[in-house]
Amino acid sequence: MTITAGNMHFQELNEKVKSATGDVCVDECFGQRFIASGASGRTITINGTPGNALGAYLDGAEIQVNGNVQDAVGDTMNDGKIIVHGNAGDALGYAMRGGKIFVKGDAGYRTGIHMKEYNEKKPIIVIGGSVGSFLGEYLAGGVIIVLGLDADSIPVGHFTGTGMHGGRIYIRTNAVLDELPSQVIAEEATPEELEEIAEYTSEFAAHFKMDGANFANDRFLLLKPNAKNPYKQLYTEN
Repeated sequence: MTITAGNMHFQELNEKVKSATGDVCVDECFGQRFIASGASGRTITINGTPGNALGAYLDGAEIQVNGNVQDAVGDTMNDGKIIVHGNAGDALGYAMRGGKIFVKGDAGYRTGIHMKEYNEKKPIIVIGGSVGSFLGEYLAGGVIIVLGLDADSIPVGHFTGTGMHGGRIYIRTNAVLDELPSQVIAEEATPEELEEIAEYTSEFAAHFKMDGANFANDRFLLLKPNAKNPYKQLYTEN
């Protein structure tokens, strides 16, 4: 089913998407919010620019976006995939607890904030370009990969990993990261650690028709927490 969004109100568009059976294509999307929230079991293709909270609470559907996306994509998503053939706004994957997000270009501030994992649920975010400040803020689980393709400098902003107490962040770069919070350890990833993310970088390359064979031979920094309680020093006893 194809829906031409145009100037359609976001509530009307979402009702049409939810009531449709089978796969859906949304053409001429101009900032409508909450598209495919909670969706499962089908593919939703969007041509244009969806608004905030695309795929919020996603529960197994696949979303393909031929364009850029705005803020809070994949907010609290549980399962499924979101594939963005463009750039993403702020708070990508906010509180994400499962599924995968692939962005061909750049992402804004607070990517992966408060991501978490439980048992077999492990959320994955792969960014092809660069990201803004506060990457992985309060990260509790999952994997974030920043490939920094075509980046002229370090592909992450300031305060990376602030409050991080779980999960892993992989950054493809030859540079040294300064200004990291005290609760974060940065080490060059070993071949064994790179093998753990090879399936995600390979899937990224396949989605965007790239040659990802060399990723395994490139230098990645691995960021991980050095304390389960990063704010312990702020606590006081009465």
